[in-house]
Amino acid sequence: MATVRAARGEVPVNAAATVARAGRRAAAAPAAAGRAVGFPPVVDAGVHTLVLGSFPSAASLGAGRYYGHPRNHFWRLMGAVLGEPLADLDSARRLQRLLAHRIGLWDVIAECAREGSLDSAIRDARPNPVEPVLAGLPSLRRVFFNGATAGRSSRWFAARGFETFILPSSSPALTIGFEAKLERWRAIAGGRGEARC
Repeated sequence: MATVRAARGEVPVNAAATVARAGRRAAAAPAAAGRAVGFPPVVDAGVHTLVLGSFPSAASLGAGRYYGHPRNHFWRLMGAVLGEPLADLDSARRLQRLLAHRIGLWDVIAECAREGSLDSAIRDARPNPVEPVLAGLPSLRRVFFNGATAGRSSRWFAARGFETFILPSSSPALTIGFEAKLERWRAIAGGRGEARC
């Protein structure tokens, strides 16, 4: 079962339901406050690999799920890396399958102001509180960053002894082809690769 780390401790939850609820709140927040709020981490104590994105797209926030834009390559890439048809599964099963492979998912930014979905439009970003979550991940060894914006945090993780890898963004805004992205993303399965920082 996935857990969400909160200021008051560890709360077991259904990961997909929590992400969906957070997405509905986040989708409503920008209109009222001019800021968007991201999703909680999808992790459990067995996670040895963490994939960090920058911040959910407007489509993902609206859908209430990680990588909810239909043209984002994330689920196709992870499915190819893990040998599972993740893109064909519903959100709950996708998250369950990641955790079954001991892979967690989160973003480096907790909330921000942004018009549209491009990382270059992110303003006034507040980072996610990473240290309390890491404290509950005793098996974590590797951190992969989905794109250059998320990858700006790689040195912080490397300084704490984690292997870090910056991958090409799964976003449709990055115009390199799927196969070129996949070649680099295969480092998730192998543990070592060209993507290492």
